[in-house]
Amino acid sequence: MFDRVTGIPAHPLFIHAAVVLVPLLALVAVLYGVWPASRRHIRWPLVAFAIAAPISVFFAKESGESFSTNRAFQSPQLKAAITEHEGYADKLFWVILGLAVVALVMAFMIPASREGTERIKAPAVAHYVVAGLSVILAAAAAFYVYKTGDSGAHMAWEGF
Repeated sequence: MFDRVTGIPAHPLFIHAAVVLVPLLALVAVLYGVWPASRRHIRWPLVAFAIAAPISVFFAKESGESFSTNRAFQSPQLKAAITEHEGYADKLFWVILGLAVVALVMAFMIPASREGTERIKAPAVAHYVVAGLSVILAAAAAFYVYKTGDSGAHMAWEGF
């Protein structure tokens, strides 16, 4: 399923969704957590990105594992680079899954209104904890999407 799309390797296609959706989820989650005036405008995009980003990372990760079994990628040097790339992708998947859960909690716990913490459906401290988690996880997601993409790009552009 994750091997080919219309006859070409799926991994180069699927990674583009992850490269776009992960930073968008990170940005929208941070904005929703720290800028109350933005909430009424970005609540549903936050929910959509929280669902789509982990799915895109999962598809990119699984298609990459299928892609790495290609006979052309069996040299020891390339196997080491692939292992490093897969390590970043595994970490990215768990970080983006955590960010998605935090984003969904924020979207339904923190009301989409201009008021700050007055209308939160939980203790006010929960707002600060969830917003803080979103900032930390967004930074981690940005780091790992960069490292995963960078290691993959170096393999693609510096030779297989």
